[in-house]
Amino acid sequence: MPWKESSVMEERLRFVARLLEGEGMSHVCREFGISRKTGYKILNRYRQEGVEALADRSRRPVRYANQLPAQIERLIVESKREKPHWGARKIRELLVRRLAGEVRIPAKSTVHAVLDRHGLVKRARQRRRQKAKGTPLSSPLLPNALWCTDFKGEFRLGNGRHCYPLTITDQAARYLFAVEAFDSIRQQSVIESFVRLFKQYGLPQAIRSDNGVPFASPNGFYNLSRLSVWWLRLGIAIERIKPGHPQQNGRHERMHLTLKRETTKPAGQNSLQQQARFDDFIREFNEERPHEALDMKTPAEVYQPSLRPYQGLPELTYPFHDKEVIVTSCGRICMHRKKINLSTVMAGQRVGIKEVDDGIWLVSFMNYDLGYIDLEQKTLQTIDTPFGSSVLPMS
Repeated sequence: MPWKESSVMEERLRFVARLLEGEGMSHVCREFGISRKTGYKILNRYRQEGVEALADRSRRPVRYANQLPAQIERLIVESKREKPHWGARKIRELLVRRLAGEVRIPAKSTVHAVLDRHGLVKRARQRRRQKAKGTPLSSPLLPNALWCTDFKGEFRLGNGRHCYPLTITDQAARYLFAVEAFDSIRQQSVIESFVRLFKQYGLPQAIRSDNGVPFASPNGFYNLSRLSVWWLRLGIAIERIKPGHPQQNGRHERMHLTLKRETTKPAGQNSLQQQARFDDFIREFNEERPHEALDMKTPAEVYQPSLRPYQGLPELTYPFHDKEVIVTSCGRICMHRKKINLSTVMAGQRVGIKEVDDGIWLVSFMNYDLGYIDLEQKTLQTIDTPFGSSVLPMS
């Protein structure tokens, strides 16, 4: 039968317990009156996060401004145009009086975000806002204008362990920087590989990847991961191919086909043997194999190191903001004894905060505006993605 109203968490515990005891998913789902899709969702949540994950989660929408009924958003815009000198607080109060008891009234930060999206918020003496406009992926002609990275599909080594090859190339020169035989896609290992390459070759202008872990966080804050935040701190732009469009990273994918054919059939007995094969492939690919697109030159003959040396992370300052705040290890901003959730991928980062309306604060990271804080609601209202055409906000 369906979940009992008395304790949803208890029902979920019973559901998971029966699966762990060996009963089939279809049979248990029928008895509890839920779909197999819901059943697998509950089971996966338990496996990833434990018993606490079975408690009810808030269904309150994170991006409430983007989910407003069109009539409400239109009324906010019309009210602002009628009262051009009114801020979000007064506009919201006007909505309360006009719609009292009829619909849920959005928070001040949501009202402000709507006005911002319609170009009705003035930003005097503010640095130019880097706002996404759906620009296409770049077509670089020079080395280090764009690096491409990906994890080639995992495969089993002779000893039965999995191998996850991290690959990194230069888009224009076809230069193959690295093929790393990892036993997982741990973010820290990837960062360490990029540190080594940045020290050896310098920094690229941009890096292109897909939308998967660890390059992105599919369900996270602006789809950012700790890795991509680190790239941004180094002044490296982010490019993401569209999900399901590997052809947008076509040169890199073609290299993968050659890599797979020449180094994994058969695979090495262990990771050391496999890495030795990858190293031999890198040397041949860069120094011996001519490329038609390079007028039959090798990548090593075309590639030149970047003129942007790696010097670690620069300091962040916000001279045009009211204050600077360090994001806590749990991804929060603390203001006026209130805690506002931002994202754990921003943990340890310094952000700038500026009051742009009565009780509404703009949060910025580097030159990027992240959203608005409403201290009364203790929420962050995200706005249009500032990080690139295919790096999308939370939904």
